Amino acid sequence: MIDDPGAGMRPAPADSVIFRRLETGAVLYDSAAEVYYGLNDVGATIWELLEHAAPQSDPLVDRLRATYPDADAAMLRADCDALVASLVGYGLLVEGTAA
Repeated sequence: MIDDPGAGMRPAPADSVIFRRLETGAVLYDSAAEVYYGLNDVGATIWELLEHAAPQSDPLVDRLRATYPDADAAMLRADCDALVASLVGYGLLVEGTAA
């Protein structure tokens, strides 16, 4: 899980990835693989929260709930975990960055 307070680690953007926010989401360009990936608005928000996360900050899902107060917390957590796992799988996020 990405918000495990005992772990003290969180995924972070890979050095080869360029993020660009768009009106309705974002695009990620992996310069190492020369491939583009698209994110919807929620995915773009998750990326920004990971990219700009400060040490000892609130868990990611709590910060997402502040942005999307009507969303179910369990659904946000499941969607966030799934997106992060997918981005790690594609090499766009790297695991093991100290929080």
